[in-house]
Amino acid sequence: MKKTQYSLLAISIALASQVHAAGFQVVEHSASGLGRAFSGAGAVGDNSSEMSANAASMMLFDKKQFSGAVSWIEPEIDVKNNTLGDSADDIAPSQLVPAFYYVNPINDKWAWGIGMYTDYGVSTDYPSDFLAGAASGHTALTTFKFNPNIAYRINEQFSVGAGFDLVYAKAKLKRTMGALNPAAPSSTLVKMEGDTFGYGWNVGALYELNENNRFSASYKSAVKLKFKDGDFTDGTGSITGVPGSTSDADLNIDLPDIVILSGFHQLNSQWAVHYSWQWTNYSKFSELTAKGSSCTNPIPGVSPYPSGTCFSKKEKYEDNQRWSIGTTYQPTDSLILRAGFAYDEQAGEATLSIPDTDRYWYTAGMTYLWTEDLSLDAGFAYIDGKSGNFDESGMNFDSSGPAYIGSVQLNYSF
Repeated sequence: MKKTQYSLLAISIALASQVHAAGFQVVEHSASGLGRAFSGAGAVGDNSSEMSANAASMMLFDKKQFSGAVSWIEPEIDVKNNTLGDSADDIAPSQLVPAFYYVNPINDKWAWGIGMYTDYGVSTDYPSDFLAGAASGHTALTTFKFNPNIAYRINEQFSVGAGFDLVYAKAKLKRTMGALNPAAPSSTLVKMEGDTFGYGWNVGALYELNENNRFSASYKSAVKLKFKDGDFTDGTGSITGVPGSTSDADLNIDLPDIVILSGFHQLNSQWAVHYSWQWTNYSKFSELTAKGSSCTNPIPGVSPYPSGTCFSKKEKYEDNQRWSIGTTYQPTDSLILRAGFAYDEQAGEATLSIPDTDRYWYTAGMTYLWTEDLSLDAGFAYIDGKSGNFDESGMNFDSSGPAYIGSVQLNYSF
């Protein structure tokens, strides 16, 4: 069997197709942010969800506030196998992404808060009889971050913040035989499942030129995920020497670090503009290798790996940039309207597990101020993914389709 038919499993464990953002990133942290394409993230300060972009933004609040958001992601991504003639529609299932935030000002110098959200993870699910099943199948990565933060105001213009990240991650995958066994294409080639915790940190700074103009800069560290003793099943026995056996395998993965720079400008009592630039360090993905004590009996001429290696894959990723711009308009005391646009660069070469491409975000949103302390946000995004053509495992594929995101959020100050 070809090396790529097994080595793609490594990347699939952590890098499931992210059909609405480049690579495998999740940016859906709030409904208010979605409405402006997350432009001005960390500098707008409209609710406590801003701490997901910059901990220093907590100094913009003079009351305690809770924010809770739920985003519904509806991708419509189709993949066609130009070589073998079959196709797979809607390869990325719908996803529900929750987020929660709490900010607590201590005094005019200090504030603390907690965020619970995710920066990475998604799912793909190809038909079990897809003829390229050895490189597609089912893949799912779920991560959730617990992020306590603290912020300090140095003077009237300059504030800083920092936080700690505790990340839980769970990964599942299944690959099928596909064209390797036309008589039973849905039979299992390999399966793997595991979960783990990882740790990271974040820092941020906020500069307030005056009450109407401010700038945000923040950094989120990489998070190392060590999947220890994950359940690895070798359906054919070509790697372990025992067909259908399940054993332990280890895999280390770094979730990339992120830099965000933003600006916010209140032009008058009704209009504001905001913008952001985000850099994600995807280039650190140069290789993924899984090790296991059971992978010591590879079949010569069939398994490409040496003893002790379950699979390994070289990666072709480049650092990704995302630009966004937006505007906010408040026509009445109780209604706020938003709109935004973003360009999200392709991060890596397209594959079946990651049919990555350039993406264009078109967004709109609103806030209804129910009372002085209670507000409701809603946001919507249409994401136009550029159609792509790529080669993998000796076959040629086309991928195409947009994604839709809807989000609602409640904010309560007390």
